[in-house]
Amino acid sequence: MYRQGDVLIVPVAQEAVPPHVLAARGESRDARGRLVLALGEVTGHAHAVPGPGRLVREPGPFGPMVLHLPEGGRVVHEEHAVIALPRGWYRVLRQREYLPGSVRVVAD
Repeated sequence: MYRQGDVLIVPVAQEAVPPHVLAARGESRDARGRLVLALGEVTGHAHAVPGPGRLVREPGPFGPMVLHLPEGGRVVHEEHAVIALPRGWYRVLRQREYLPGSVRVVAD
């Protein structure tokens, strides 16, 4: 398990990835060519993967993401240490917080 700020990255077996995720096209890369796992609303900094890979967001307001890194990769952020990830499949979750009457994703 890996954590970078408010992003949790959990290794999963490919067999645990739902078929609709395996077949999905995946997220586009940003203008800098990165897969963005989370964008800081205040600073504009991003938790991102700059190298090869595919990121699929599952439906729903808090739907997790599935990240596939066929060659391994790195998660970078302007204010955190780089995290090296071995090749494989990962579930990416954003930290949430409860406010009376609602739940929201933590803003970095």
